Amino acid sequence: MRLLDLVRCTFPWFVCIKKRRERLPPRASMGPGPLASERSFSSPFCLEKNLKSPSLLRTEEAQEEAVFREVVRFAPDPLPVRYYDKDTTKPVSFYLSSLEELLAWTPGAEDSLNVALVPAQCRQPPLSSRRPRTLLCHDMMGGYLDDRFIQGSAAQSPYTFYHWQYIDIFVYFSHHLVTVPPVGWTNTAHRHGVRVLGTFITEWKEGGQLCEAFLAGDDRSYQAVADRLVLLAQFLRFDGWLINIENSLSPAAVGNTPRFLRYLTTQLHQQVPGGLVLWYDSVVGSGRLHWQDELNEHNRVFFDSCDGIFTNYNWGEEHLVRMRGPAGERLADVYVGVDVFARGNVVGGRFDTNKVGGGPGGWGGGGAVASRRPRWLWAVHPSPPPGRGRHRCPSQSGKRRHQETSATCPGAKLGPRVLAATPLYGQMSLELIRKHGLSAALFAPGWVYECLEKTEFFQNQDKFWSLLTRYLPTHSICSLPFVTSFCLGLGTRRVCYGQEEAVGPWYHPGAQEPQPLFGEHRLEGPGRGWVKTHSCLADAWNGGSSLLIRGTIPPEVGHVAVRLFSLQVPVPPKVFLSLVYKLEGMAKVRVALELTTGDESSCHVGGISALNETSARHRPRPLRVPPTKLARWAARCGQQLGGGWVQRCYELSLRGCLLQDLFVSFSPAPGSREEEDFVCRLGEIQVVDADSLLSPLPQVQATSVSRVGWRQAAPEGAGPPAGLRLSCTLHWSYPLPHARCFRIHCRPGTGGGPPGTGPPGPEKPTLLGLAFANQYRVVDLAVAEARPGQDGRVEFLVEPVPREGFLVPQAEWGRAALLYSMPGT
Repeated sequence: MRLLDLVRCTFPWFVCIKKRRERLPPRASMGPGPLASERSFSSPFCLEKNLKSPSLLRTEEAQEEAVFREVVRFAPDPLPVRYYDKDTTKPVSFYLSSLEELLAWTPGAEDSLNVALVPAQCRQPPLSSRRPRTLLCHDMMGGYLDDRFIQGSAAQSPYTFYHWQYIDIFVYFSHHLVTVPPVGWTNTAHRHGVRVLGTFITEWKEGGQLCEAFLAGDDRSYQAVADRLVLLAQFLRFDGWLINIENSLSPAAVGNTPRFLRYLTTQLHQQVPGGLVLWYDSVVGSGRLHWQDELNEHNRVFFDSCDGIFTNYNWGEEHLVRMRGPAGERLADVYVGVDVFARGNVVGGRFDTNKVGGGPGGWGGGGAVASRRPRWLWAVHPSPPPGRGRHRCPSQSGKRRHQETSATCPGAKLGPRVLAATPLYGQMSLELIRKHGLSAALFAPGWVYECLEKTEFFQNQDKFWSLLTRYLPTHSICSLPFVTSFCLGLGTRRVCYGQEEAVGPWYHPGAQEPQPLFGEHRLEGPGRGWVKTHSCLADAWNGGSSLLIRGTIPPEVGHVAVRLFSLQVPVPPKVFLSLVYKLEGMAKVRVALELTTGDESSCHVGGISALNETSARHRPRPLRVPPTKLARWAARCGQQLGGGWVQRCYELSLRGCLLQDLFVSFSPAPGSREEEDFVCRLGEIQVVDADSLLSPLPQVQATSVSRVGWRQAAPEGAGPPAGLRLSCTLHWSYPLPHARCFRIHCRPGTGGGPPGTGPPGPEKPTLLGLAFANQYRVVDLAVAEARPGQDGRVEFLVEPVPREGFLVPQAEWGRAALLYSMPGT
């Protein structure tokens, strides 16, 4: 088959949808109206809660817009401190500090913002396979930092993790009794198919007393605790618990601990599909606190009572050898601890996490040896194991972000390079773990953030994981639609489909999109061809970042291609693909999507051209004239968009095939005989089942405003009156499995502008933030005081973002208006 040239797809047509807008009658003709309608909001377990605001009156609900009336009052409305930040009143993720809090917790209205949007997505190989796994234990400076803000924050240079394709389980760790994973982490991990566990930890003398209270009694005591832990995971949609008892236990308490673990594990498996309970290697069967650094006869009773064990870190190869006996067929359920901070007498750590101590005095006789530290790294003082207190990094130089090329777009001007690896000091620690068929538990990989320069965070994190990839099998996506804008969930500005919406730092862990395989790849042989991929905050198509691909195509090579995603997707009869990209500088290369398929004996390829007669890699044919129902998805196909972006769309007809890999390829212009350097920015990739684009789009319904609060803004200097600050809660109804997220906007109306202004024009709505539930808390929104005898007005709009990744016309957004007046007017 011949290779088809890519052609631009243009559509000289557009869709215009108009709906009737109903105007409210003048205020004078309105009666007092009923109380605001009681609304129920969606949650995974059909929780319904009346959400009334005593002063809020609902006056009318037109076809498109619910309108509510409010008399401004400055009476305080205390918010529960568990769910709202005391300084900003923004909603936050929560933890529980006592048994009393745990046993008293029941799902309530405030908990709905903490519910994850979707369960963990399908991936291959699944967690249930018996191959060795990788667990990442997040331990970042005590936890609940900027990541606790459910709706995001304006944090500068925050920590983020984006190498999800290499891990199976994510544990959120802190020293609170019950560590509930912040919902932003859960949403992002689930989007990548990774299971998320919270932590139940007891420690010190207080921990011993607490364990005595619920473990030393009868069955009802520990079952009550287990039931609440299961309910937390079930309702909030995370996947289980790491149980970390780091204090001695009485004979009665340690005797009940295996029963507690078995009951917790059984109940969790029944209520949370794919749920997990893991035990940390600390207490032994006698009740003594004695870390074993292995699975053995002293702690096997706990291992046998749950889904796995997370060992302590001071192990050597002899520990790994000994574990094969007690583990039996459950080798993959033993997670061998690797402390990335390299504290104490441990194997590996830091940039030597893939290495064992070596050289003179290094690996010998099977004993564990503390890894050596390169001279240029920050010193980290040894300390006791996690859970017993630990030292962190010494203060850094305090340098701020000052160069966009290093802070927002690492390596953009550096040319091809590989960060120098630390000297090889012996065998590999992860290699040893894998050699014995065991799983690995990486503790505190945030070392690259805490102990190295923040301006070099992306380079250091990519370097850290590139050193481990040999021992961390790549997981594959196995469901459609697959849509990513490569957003990291942070940025220096917000962009929506090429249009800048806001300038300034932002951080929202739950907004991270599926991330590709990062790295530098060089062509085999003496040629100079290479390709490197990394995230870049300097520009974005949708969100806060894009994927920057730089490389060189030698004259003797027809094209270079880089694998971005590993897939294992049974392909439906027809799929549509889209690529948004732009070339930087004077690059003269052609850009195309390529893919590989499996099951070739039964795989029938139609409607595409193969790259050659023997390869299973294909280049899809550009989509020319889509069916009418695909208009929204294909509205920008083939067009030269703002900011230099281009969108190309493709259709692909297959039968009996398995989609395996997704590449982007670069080829020089026809007839070129020179070496071609290129810099290309990818803004979005979509792979969508054609049938999903034929079904009707759900509507945002029943948008409501409740829990309204006001405060008088303080005047600033000699400027105009400061006005008011409005806080309120928005609810709506929408089938969550159909949404990637919701974008929340506001628009002031008559009376909502400065005094003396007339009726508002059709100004563009202002983006307030993102929501990953059918609820959003508006906090301290600046609005003008209503004029005497008039209503102030602010309109809220809820924009659904479909999973298939296209814009929904504003006429179909959910909306609610709040009319407000000052007392006595």
